[in-house]
Amino acid sequence: MLSSLQGYLMTELSHSAVFDPRLAAKILNVVRVSHGGERGFNEAIELSSEVLANVKFIQEKRLIGKYLKEIEQDTGKYVVGLDDTLNALDSGAAETLIVWENLDINRYVLIRNSTTGETVLKFLNKEEESNTESFKWLADEYMRFGCALEFVTNKSEEGSKFCKGYGGIGAILRYQLDMSAFDSDDGEVIDEDDDYSD
Repeated sequence: MLSSLQGYLMTELSHSAVFDPRLAAKILNVVRVSHGGERGFNEAIELSSEVLANVKFIQEKRLIGKYLKEIEQDTGKYVVGLDDTLNALDSGAAETLIVWENLDINRYVLIRNSTTGETVLKFLNKEEESNTESFKWLADEYMRFGCALEFVTNKSEEGSKFCKGYGGIGAILRYQLDMSAFDSDDGEVIDEDDDYSD
C-alpha cells in the first residue's frame, strides 16, 4: 500500500488508535505531497517510483517518457502513427513497439503470407476492425520483427499524451530511419539510386 496525504496527516493517522494495525503492516511507503487530486496522485507516484519500480504503471510512465524524450530531442529514433510504425517494423528498425491497449482506428495490418513469404497491407473496414484478430496477429508476430511489444493505457499523464497526441501507436527505433524513403502508396522503399528514365 502506498499512502500519500498533504502535510503531516498521514504520520499522525498512522500513530493513532483509529488506524487499523493490519493496514500499517501493508504500507510500503509514506510520502508527503504538495498538491491534491490527480496532480497529487502523479506526485506521489513520482516520489515512490523506487518502491514501485516493478509496478506496471511506473514501467509504462518510464517507457512513454523515453519515447517522448526521443521526440523532444528529435533524435530520429522514433516513429509516430500506424503507417510509419509498420514500415519501421518491416525494415527491422523498431526496437520497442508501443500500442495503446484500446486502439480504435481504421488501420492497415501487415500480414506475412507464410507460404509465399510476401508482405501485404490490408485495409480493415468497421466490421473487421471490431475483430481483435489484427491485434492478436501483432501480439503473435512482433517477435519475428525482433522488437519488444508494449501495450499501454491512457491512465497516466504520459499515456494520455501518447494516445491523444500521437495516435496510440508508435515505436522507439534502434537507429535513425528516413521515413520519407517509404512510398505511402504501397509501402515499398524508394531506392534513390534507381534510374526511372527509359
